[in-house]
Amino acid sequence: INYGMTLTLCLTPIGLLWYWGILSGYLASLLAGIGAIGFPLGFYRSSRSWWLMFFFVCLPYELPANMGSEDDN
Repeated sequence: INYGMTLTLCLTPIGLLWYWGILSGYLASLLAGIGAIGFPLGFYRSSRSWWLMFFFVCLPYELPANMGSEDDN
């Protein structure tokens, strides 16, 4: 999730601004480098909570609290 959001929200706009000639190659590279490191660090807690929510919704019986005991079989 973190990788996808970094690519979508940070690196793609920088790449498009470079492609359209709004940013120079040096500035685009500098912003992309800073964004590739800074955005995932700042977005870590949100992406972790989204991943846990996804796991809870899609695979609820894989969670330790929802796995019945051995006596339930």
